[in-house]
Amino acid sequence: MPMRMPLRTSAVLLLATLLALVWPACALTTLDDDDLRHIPSPGDDFDIHNGKLLAPILIPRVPGTEGSEKTQRHFVDFFKSNLPEWQVLWQNSTSRTPVTGDRDVPFANLIFRRDPPGAPAGEVSRLTLVAHFDSKYEPTGFIGATDSAAPCAMLMHVARSIENALKAKWSADGDHDGLDVAHGMQIVLLDGEEAFLHWTDDDSLYGARSLASEWESHFHSSMSTYRTPLDSISLFVLLDLLGSAGPKIPSYFLTTHWAYKNMALIEKRMRDLGLLESKPTHAFLPETDKHPDQFSGWMTISDDHVPFMHRGVDILHVIPSPFPEVWHKMEDDGEHLDLPTARDWAKIVTAFTAEWMDLKGHMPKQSSTKEKRSVTAAASSSRTEL
Repeated sequence: MPMRMPLRTSAVLLLATLLALVWPACALTTLDDDDLRHIPSPGDDFDIHNGKLLAPILIPRVPGTEGSEKTQRHFVDFFKSNLPEWQVLWQNSTSRTPVTGDRDVPFANLIFRRDPPGAPAGEVSRLTLVAHFDSKYEPTGFIGATDSAAPCAMLMHVARSIENALKAKWSADGDHDGLDVAHGMQIVLLDGEEAFLHWTDDDSLYGARSLASEWESHFHSSMSTYRTPLDSISLFVLLDLLGSAGPKIPSYFLTTHWAYKNMALIEKRMRDLGLLESKPTHAFLPETDKHPDQFSGWMTISDDHVPFMHRGVDILHVIPSPFPEVWHKMEDDGEHLDLPTARDWAKIVTAFTAEWMDLKGHMPKQSSTKEKRSVTAAASSSRTEL
């Protein structure tokens, strides 16, 4: 449950302005139009009843419950069956909550990591794609389709869609020689984002707080380029509350406005090429021309990025403002997802990831069957009536 919180620091704003002037020097390799055409749609895998990726997550997922365990197994089984070269890591913790008395609640974060062959852990800079998989404790039976079952499914789609391109690139590049920083990626699915009673610093972000603390205190070998797993994060991209029609995603942080603009350009190019299904009245990411003075530094949204941001990690927060109308309502279920929008987000984030990972020219062409399925996906994943 992301919440708004004050962020009072003019000094941080000044520093952010200076950093933003130099950070775009790390320009990404732009995909060409054919690469964008080769980005697959999730198609039937986002069907809310039988879809391979999304349907198993559309259940209550309160930490420590059977639904949470089923969801974790779904993630692990997907990666082990479809993406066996991705490393599967667990980061576990326990905590008491305002509603469980003396009973400790277990929280299980899942990290799916893909590093270049032969690259030592301390020499890999990782794009980090993040969503939370838990759902609210109350009301009983709450699903949280936008919050955040659909974002989790989007990240599964990203991993599957770029795997062959990663293999092709790394095969062409050869094994890591240790002379340059290697570029890998990881998908982090966090537990315990939601408050159990009322949102406070202690009753929220259970998994994120635990993982950020552990990654800050775990050190790579002394001669490593990156001292800790936290230092290895090149960009922390957090998806939340995605899957409703017509979202407006602000650019929240000046330090990553350049990355926001890259994602916005991908959206525009894919729309211009007729590659997206949804027909919004405005861009999903409309603030490409936001001036540095408009980043006030006085307000942000409390979400899973906060423990990482406080430790100096660069954040791209992909969350709409205003929040979807179904936010924290029982209507935030599969029936109320706008599936064309959800599938479009999956394609946009896949293309953004492919650019970050320098996969230009490596994205495999989609078969005619898959292309046809992408076009007709809206009909095949229709809703039922409530």
